[in-house]
Amino acid sequence: MDAVRYTDAPARRDELLRRLAAEGYVSSSRVAEELGVSEMTIRRDLRQLEDDGLARRVVGGASLPGLGHGRPFDERAGTGSAEKRAIAAACLAMLEGAETVALDAGTTVAPLAGMVRPGTTIISHSAPVIQSAIERTDIALIGIGGVYQPETRSFAGAAARRSIGDYAVDVAVLSATAVDRSGILVANALDAELKQELARVARTTILLVDHSKLGARAPIRVGGLDLVDTVLTDAGADPDDVRTLIDAGAAMVVAPALAEEGVS
Repeated sequence: MDAVRYTDAPARRDELLRRLAAEGYVSSSRVAEELGVSEMTIRRDLRQLEDDGLARRVVGGASLPGLGHGRPFDERAGTGSAEKRAIAAACLAMLEGAETVALDAGTTVAPLAGMVRPGTTIISHSAPVIQSAIERTDIALIGIGGVYQPETRSFAGAAARRSIGDYAVDVAVLSATAVDRSGILVANALDAELKQELARVARTTILLVDHSKLGARAPIRVGGLDLVDTVLTDAGADPDDVRTLIDAGAAMVVAPALAEEGVS
C-alpha cells in the first residue's frame, strides 16, 4: 500500500469511508499503521467525518452512522452557532431587492427566516423555517410539503420537488454537508434532489457553508460549483481551502466575524 498517498487528508478520508462502507468499522490504531500516519491524525480524520455525519466515533475507532444519513438537525444546530450567525448576517445583505426567497433545510440557513425584510415571500420545505415564518406577520409564506424527514426536519420526495418547480424564485439559499473542488455534497439523496430543483428555479443561488464543510466529504454529489452563484462561508475558513475553491471556479465570500455580545 502506498503510504505517501495518504499524507493527503481528502484521499485519507476517502479511504476511511471506503473501509467503513466495506467493513462497518475501522480501528484507529490499525488503519494508522496501514496508512503510514499517526493515530492522532486518524482520530482527527474520524472526528471530521463524524462532524459531517459520515461516521460515528466509538472506543478504538469509528463505525457507520446508519444508512448514510447526516447528523440530526438538533445536534447540528448547536455546532458552530457563532459562525452560522455571521454567515446568516452576511447573507441577509445579499438578499437586498429579492422579493421571493427560497430557504433550504439546514441549520445555517434557518436563522434567515427571522431576519428577511418585511414583505418578503419565503418558500421552504424546512420545518424550522416554516415555524419561524408562521410567527411573523410581516412576510408571506409558501410551505412545501412532502415526506417528512426527522434527521433534517424537512419535507422531501416527489411531491415536494414538483411543488418547488411551480414557483419563480429570486434567490435560493442552499446548505450542504460539504463542498470541495468536485462540487456540492450531501448525505441524503432526497435532500440532494430538492437542492437541485431550488437552484433550477432561482435566478440567483447562494450556498451557505461554515468553514468545517470546506474540503470535507459526503457521499452524494448535488452538482458542480457552477450550480450556485456564490459560496458564503465564515471567517474561520482556512485560506488554502478558500483558494482551492476559487481556483476551481467558485465565487467565494467570507463573512466577517460578529462582535461578541457585551463587547463594545
